[in-house]
Amino acid sequence: MLGGKIEVNRMGYGAMQLTGKGVWGDAPNRDAAKQVLKAAVDAGVDFIDTADSYGPHTCEVLVQEALNPYYEKIVVATKGGLERPGPGQWVPNGRPEYIKGCIDGSLKRLKRDRIDLWQLHRIDPKVPVEETLAPVEEAVKAGKIKFVGLSEVGVDDIKRARKMLPIVSVQNMYNLSERKWEDVVDYTAKENIAFIPWFPLASGPDKMRKKIDATAKKYNATVAQIALAWLLKRSPNMVIIPGTSSPQHLQENLRAVDVELSDEDFVALSKAA
Repeated sequence: MLGGKIEVNRMGYGAMQLTGKGVWGDAPNRDAAKQVLKAAVDAGVDFIDTADSYGPHTCEVLVQEALNPYYEKIVVATKGGLERPGPGQWVPNGRPEYIKGCIDGSLKRLKRDRIDLWQLHRIDPKVPVEETLAPVEEAVKAGKIKFVGLSEVGVDDIKRARKMLPIVSVQNMYNLSERKWEDVVDYTAKENIAFIPWFPLASGPDKMRKKIDATAKKYNATVAQIALAWLLKRSPNMVIIPGTSSPQHLQENLRAVDVELSDEDFVALSKAA
């Protein structure tokens, strides 16, 4: 649930992989990338996550071209606040004028009058977050943005941002092997804020893979499905956005919702991480 107003399926789709190497440049096969996006929505996905920095810009264009006919029944989330000097390079820029340009650029590329969910991709340590969020607040008042989220933030960051405007989602790196943000998961759950883990299928150490393998066999599931099922069980406010350019992996990931881990297996996996 976003903002207590829009309900989305807990299994979404992250579009970052629909770019070139280093998240730079357009998808190597644009037609195939569009088909994956359409297949996701046809399979019931109603939450698509992208960013102006993916490409940069090319991913938003791809999402618009593939999913424009579906706009009425899906939520398209995007992000802004990072510059891309080159492949694999990400530089925070929280200057108000840059953020305003990010918002307007995303609206243009997505061909939307209003962005469903706009997320600050990173807090710029050189700019007070109040200054960074000022144009976001203005965009919300102007009807350009419906909901606002944050990415890679701590509890204090969220509280500070909430003094300015409602925050409906937090997107932090989190998976079975990387659990730095446990307190943020718990805080967002308590505050009815969606938690969107990025890099949800990170590979753990070999012993963790072996542990997942054993559980996967028990449930007749794949390692990826068990890792995603663990996230779904971890907290009810999780909205998961595994990304892939493979139609086969897309369908595999979506079937993770059918895997219901027992409390005992959830705890065992958690301890093994």
